[in-house]
Amino acid sequence: MNIHKSIKNLLSIEESIKSKILSKKIPQIIAVSKTFPLADIFPLIKHGHINYGENKAQEAISKWGEIKKTLPKIKLHMIGKIQTNKVKYVVSLFDYIHTLDNIRLAEKIANEQIKQNKKLKIFIQINIGDEKQKNGIDIDNLYSFHKQCTKDFKLEISGIMCIPPINLDRQNYYIQMSKLKDILGVQELSMGMSDDYLVAVKNNSTYLRIGSKIFGQRG
Repeated sequence: MNIHKSIKNLLSIEESIKSKILSKKIPQIIAVSKTFPLADIFPLIKHGHINYGENKAQEAISKWGEIKKTLPKIKLHMIGKIQTNKVKYVVSLFDYIHTLDNIRLAEKIANEQIKQNKKLKIFIQINIGDEKQKNGIDIDNLYSFHKQCTKDFKLEISGIMCIPPINLDRQNYYIQMSKLKDILGVQELSMGMSDDYLVAVKNNSTYLRIGSKIFGQRG
């Protein structure tokens, strides 16, 4: 029996994680399916994988709208920057948001959740490397931002997320993220991608965002 390449890749990733963490809880793997067609994704769906990541609302709607109706177990994760005029679509389709990084967006999500009577699990994106070109809350503003999101807007802040600097050692950033999670008192850590997921696992990541390592390189 031939096993599809993406399933082989996923199983290999899961084994590499198990070999590193032994008895600890296995982190959730978000298969980053952005830009990949459904033909590439269906083998994983049939295999039973449930977590998928998209970064554009319109692409996600056309790709997942009908599937989510028939397979409600599938969990969609918004991992891209959210435009405020797309919030209603994101709240309608997605189960998780990993990229909350400003008050205006927090308020918009809160209002839309009330309208749709739906609660999403939300991660605050932190600009862990203090990079001007990247989105994310500065560490100095994290605690006040978290308080406003939870107290004023009643958002379910499940965890924190980061995209560390590309050309630097990720270890120190992930150590810092793990400490921030504990200080903030949240349960989840969204960090680690195809090229560094084992480093993230070592530092207590609970959600890994893995794309090319599962599906192959994007065209």
